[in-house]
Amino acid sequence: MPVAGGLAAKGLAYAARIGAEAVQVFVANPRGWATGPGSPAQDEEFRAVCAERGVPAYVHAPYLINFGSHTAATVDLSVASLRHSLRRGRQIGARGVVVHTGSATGGRSRETALAQVRERLRPLLAELTHDDDPWLLLEPTAGQGFSLCSLAEDLGPYLDALDRHPRVGVCLDTCHAFAAGHDLAAADGARRLLDELTAVAGPGRLRLVHANDSTGGCGSRLDRHANIGAGRIGADAFAALLRHPATDGVPFVIETPGGPEGAAADIRRLRSLRRADPDGRP
Repeated sequence: MPVAGGLAAKGLAYAARIGAEAVQVFVANPRGWATGPGSPAQDEEFRAVCAERGVPAYVHAPYLINFGSHTAATVDLSVASLRHSLRRGRQIGARGVVVHTGSATGGRSRETALAQVRERLRPLLAELTHDDDPWLLLEPTAGQGFSLCSLAEDLGPYLDALDRHPRVGVCLDTCHAFAAGHDLAAADGARRLLDELTAVAGPGRLRLVHANDSTGGCGSRLDRHANIGAGRIGADAFAALLRHPATDGVPFVIETPGGPEGAAADIRRLRSLRRADPDGRP
């Protein structure tokens, strides 16, 4: 949700307008390295109102972060940026901070890149010492370039590199998973994906779902979001995801087009799918 003009003043009004039950925000420029201290008054109001309304909040870290980069400056900036998002997440009461899992650049092997992920991310995880620190949520990508993690099976080596830290979880982006090759549009595709993710990552690691339909096809590696039921995944897959035991109590956040009207419509659609039985009847 947009927060320019105040995390609480702007963001909470938007959340109420679209009927949100969970929210995700940026606490820094999503496409840059600049960070800011935030407003203590806005932070406290946001945290208090979310708690009062029972609305779980999440932070999405900036897109430029890549712990697998061969460029030292990029990795150093990634550390500073993610540290900022984690600290701001705690200040606003966020349950988790979502970060893209990155890629191995410069022609380096996946093993070399994952070793660097371990070296630079483990110290950040060691700083999560407060009871109200957010989880770090790994978001696999759509498989572009030399992605370190796009398929569910890729989560195993990534989590192993982090010693399966107890504060590391997973954010599943449905568009990313579909574009990477998980056929959610197939009759049993949603169940197979969540079963595999649970087997690889372990029970309880899935903490958030980015619910996005896809304009690209399965395996296209195109990260192009569509409104729920308007893309190549289809509404049935989201109904199946909502029924699976692995998503019980796990918030769904939409990152779909159409502004507030489109967001409100997608939320209504997901609510109807959540209530529907396996045959699609309300």
